[in-house]
Order: sequence, then structure tokens, then C-alpha cells
Amino acid sequence: MYRSFRYGVRWQLLLVLVEFVLLVGCVYAAVVLRYWGHGGTQSAFVHSMQLRALPVALVLIFSMASLGLYQVHLRAGWLGRLSRQGVAFVLGGVVLTVLYYALPPSYLGRGVLGIALLLGYLVVALWRVLFLSLVDADLFKRRVMILGAGERAAELIRIMRRKTDQRGFKILGCAPVGAGSVSISAPLLLHPDEALCEWVTELGVEEIVVGPDDRRGTLPVEALLECKRHGVAVTELAEFFEREAGKIMMELTNPSSLIFSDGFNISPVRLAIKRAFDLLTASLVLLVTWPFMLLTALAIRLESGGGAPILYYQDRVGENGKLFRVIKFRSMGADAERDGVARWATEHDNRVTRVGRFIRKARLDELPQLWNVLRGDMSIIGPRPERPQFVDSFNKCIRYYSLRHCLKPGLTGWAQLRYPYGSSLEDAEEKLKFDLFYVKNHNFVFDLAILIQTLEVVLFGRGAR
Repeated sequence: MYRSFRYGVRWQLLLVLVEFVLLVGCVYAAVVLRYWGHGGTQSAFVHSMQLRALPVALVLIFSMASLGLYQVHLRAGWLGRLSRQGVAFVLGGVVLTVLYYALPPSYLGRGVLGIALLLGYLVVALWRVLFLSLVDADLFKRRVMILGAGERAAELIRIMRRKTDQRGFKILGCAPVGAGSVSISAPLLLHPDEALCEWVTELGVEEIVVGPDDRRGTLPVEALLECKRHGVAVTELAEFFEREAGKIMMELTNPSSLIFSDGFNISPVRLAIKRAFDLLTASLVLLVTWPFMLLTALAIRLESGGGAPILYYQDRVGENGKLFRVIKFRSMGADAERDGVARWATEHDNRVTRVGRFIRKARLDELPQLWNVLRGDMSIIGPRPERPQFVDSFNKCIRYYSLRHCLKPGLTGWAQLRYPYGSSLEDAEEKLKFDLFYVKNHNFVFDLAILIQTLEVVLFGRGAR
């Protein structure tokens, strides 16, 4: 996760810092415009401007983050980006209105706040047009060369072919190693005609990605050490993909790469921090959402009548493969699986009730799982818990699937942000790539980022069935 921050998120940090300064400046400009010609009122605002402007900037940055506007791999056109930004500013305005009741000294006034939000929206939108054009320019990208031109290198280029996948780097080409087969098209083939280190320096390569199909006796170890000594980063292909894509490339992963890799931090300190984060977050969410839970329970009772249950209990696989009973609001008919056979939920599933369809879309059916979090069966962030029937099947068919159970399952997770609802073996295998990335790289900052971005999933209803 820290390597990902160092290489892939440097431009995000700059984006956040500049937008924070711009939003603070918009509050100052809003005061000047609102009280034009009233120097005394302007001066009174300026003396307490830090307390007034900083909450506006912080709340709006938080709102944009929760709508996914700081995601490295956000695939949305300008209309989609502007609509997300609009929702973020509306959400921020609502939060600030509530905040002013809790913190009266920070109150700006409706006129100033309205002008600040309008100015902020326009300035941030214009800044993002400029910034993203700079980020996508090759001049500002890390220059990468792949050492190897076989199937592994070709698979990497195929998977990361989109512009959003290569936002932080530019692949200059692939240099064949040894006498292996070449699977790279001619325009991307490189043929160093001198010592590797000198050639890399002349080409301006900043990172060498090592990815030959067979490295036995073919890898130029001395030359790579010389490059590393001159400040050129040398990275294994699977590690490079993991860092840039935010998931593990199962086709390129072998047991030794997992055994000798960094990560998988399950130390007592990390577990204690994660448990404290779970208890605090679950308590706060319960405090905010209990009225919605009461309304959901009432709606289920009114639709199904007095004899039908409101809550639904189901066995799921938890930490270290132990079973626990997950609690959810019932969204299907009471006899949805009367034959006892586990089935995937499908799109337009006729087993889902009218109320159930709404609470699934709004994720209200998941709220009782906060009790599972408080009990210690689940965590706020982690791989989603699956039914034992599915897990038994996946363990037989999908390599490394059992690794996702070395942590407590989560109410939300990295795979839920990056991949839609899964309803097949292929979906489970794809989601595992993200789950293993989380299991390997989880930390407090990563958990907090996932929690913030989960708001986008709830607001836009992504992945729900």
C-alpha cells in the first residue's frame, strides 16, 4: 500500500492539496463578493476566516473523495465527472449546514456559502480539466521498460491497455531476453545495441519491469544491479501490476512470490487498531442509521404481514474458515430457498420482494450486520463473507481462494469498490484478485479510504442485486 502511494498516488496528493487551497480561496472570494463595499463586515470575516474557510474546504474534499473523484482508475467521461462533482458539492453543502448548528463560530451565512459553493464548483472543474490534461501528458509520466517480450509481457500490456490504466506511467517498449518466443508486436519491441545500463540512461528509463517467461540462465543480473546502482528502479512484473492495478495478477503469481513478498500484516498491534476502528465506526453508523432501520423493519412488516420474519439469518464463512450467522433484513420471500439449495442472486430475481428490491439497491438490508461487527464476527472493511456451499466449490476450483479467510470478512471491501456484484465462478475468481490485494496490503489508511469511497457505492447503487 505504501509503495502504491509512493508511485501511483503522487499526482492525487497534488490534486488534493491544490483543490484544498482553491476552495479556501473561493471562500475568501465569496466574502468579498457578498459584502462588496462593506469593508467593516469583510474585516470581521477575515479575522475569523481560518475557522470559517477550513471546514468548507475539508468537507468538500471529503465529499469529492466519497464520490470517487480521487480514484486513480476512475473511468468516466467529463459529463460523469461533472455530475459526480455536483452531487459532491450538494452533499457538502448539506453537511456544512448541519455542521454550523454544532459549531456556530464557523457559520458563514447562506449568501456566502452559496457563492463559495458555486465558485468552488467552477474553479475545481476548470482546474481538473487542466490537471488531467497534464497527468495524461507523457512528459509527466514515469518512463517504464519491460525486460522480456514473451507471453507474460504481452498479457500485462493487454490487461493495462486503457489510458486510465497507464495514468502514472508510459511503457516505452519490451526488450527480449534469451532465445524465448516473442509475443509483442513490432512497434513495442526494443533492441538495446549497447550495455543495458548505458542504453537505459540514454533512453531516460526510470523503471525496469522484469518479466521474461523463463528467467533461468537468461536474466542479466549484473546489468540490472548496475542499473539499480544508478537510480533506476527494478521491479518484478507481478509486483508492478499489483502496484498499478490495485489487484493481484493470478496468472503471474506463484507461491514463492507470495511467501517472500511484503505485506500480510496480521500483527497484534494491527489487529487491535482494526478492532478499535470497527467498534467506533459501527457505533457511529448505528447512531446515524437507526431511524432508517426502523423504517425498513416497518416496511417489511407491512408488505409481508405479521407472520413473516423481518430479519434473515444465514451461515457464512468467517475468519480462518469458521462459520457464523450473518444478520440481514429479509429482502426475499420467506420461502425463497425452501428446497435448501444455495443459489446466486440474479438481476431481476423474482424471489426479491418489492421492499427487498429497494433496500438492496439502497444497501439498507446490510445494516443489521453492524451487530455482527460489534460481536466480532465481521469487520467494517474486509472480503465479503460467502456461503459455505460456494466456498467449498471455490476452494476446489480457484487457486489461493482460502487466503481471503485469514482476515475477518467485511461489511464492505476493496473488491466491492472495484468490481460489480458477482454471480458466477468467473466473477468470484476476478473478485479474489482484489480481495488478495487487500489482504496483502491492508492498513488503517487503506481501510479509511475504502470506507469513504463506499459512500459512492451507496449513492449510485453500484453492484446491488
